[in-house]
Order: sequence, then C-alpha cells, then structure tokens
Amino acid sequence: MDTNREITFRFISEPNDTNFGGKVHGGVVMKWIDQAGFACATAWSQQYCVTAYVGGIKFYRPIHIGYLVEVKAKIVYTGKTSMHIAIDVLATDPKIMKYEKTTHCIIIFVAVDSMGNPVPIPAWVPEKEDDIKFQSYAIKLMDMRKNITEEMRNYF
Repeated sequence: MDTNREITFRFISEPNDTNFGGKVHGGVVMKWIDQAGFACATAWSQQYCVTAYVGGIKFYRPIHIGYLVEVKAKIVYTGKTSMHIAIDVLATDPKIMKYEKTTHCIIIFVAVDSMGNPVPIPAWVPEKEDDIKFQSYAIKLMDMRKNITEEMRNYF
C-alpha cells in the first residue's frame, strides 16, 4: 500500500490566482495544499478525509503567473485515524525548468465515516532513513503543537 503514500499535482498558475501584487495569492496556495493533502490522505486511507490541522506554513518565495507548479504531498506519520502529510510546493518558469521550493507545511487529515466519526486507517511504517527522519519530524511537531495548544488555553 506504500504506493498510495505520495501524490504530486502539476499545473500552470493562472491569472485568476493572483493577489494585488500580481503574484499567486497565499490563499490559493493554501487551497492547493489542502487539495493535494486530501488526495493523498484519501488514497492512503481509502476513506473520506477531513482537514484537522494545517501548521507552520512557510512561504519561501512568490509564485509568478504562468509558472509550472508542483504540489507534492507525502505521508510522514500515521496515527489510529489521522495522517500527517508533508506538503512542498515548488514552481519554475517553464522556459528554465529549474524548480524552487516556494512553500512547505504539515497538514493533518482524519479519516471519517458517513456520520463524520473517525475511522481506523492502515499504519505507515517508515523503512528508509529519510522516512524515519520525516516521522521524527512529524512527532516533534506534534509535541510542539500540544505545547502551543496548552499555552493558548491560558489566553483564550
């Protein structure tokens, strides 16, 4: 089932994706991230999935209109019902074909049944050294998120 662990979307950014500065709007990039994450989570779990968390979105550089865009989604950790998916957005001028990372984040999806209740998913077990590092990264972020949630409770 490891073949369903990764998915890549490829397309050209369009004029209706722009913000007031003439670059692709951050909200559009976030939509692409959610769509690729959903496709990856659904392929892995073979269930309908909902977004549970999007964290640490880092925008490195803008995406220009007419650029070729890749949105790469990869499972890096699974819980009982949830999947942590690393998303990288890359873009290039199609005349040059030198992709650069524009955005990165971790997004978490939960598999649900028709009533919206979480359902079990297949476990992903990392085997390669890079995959073990990715899983450690996801676990570290999960721990940090718990600390942030506790800290926020003190204020909100």
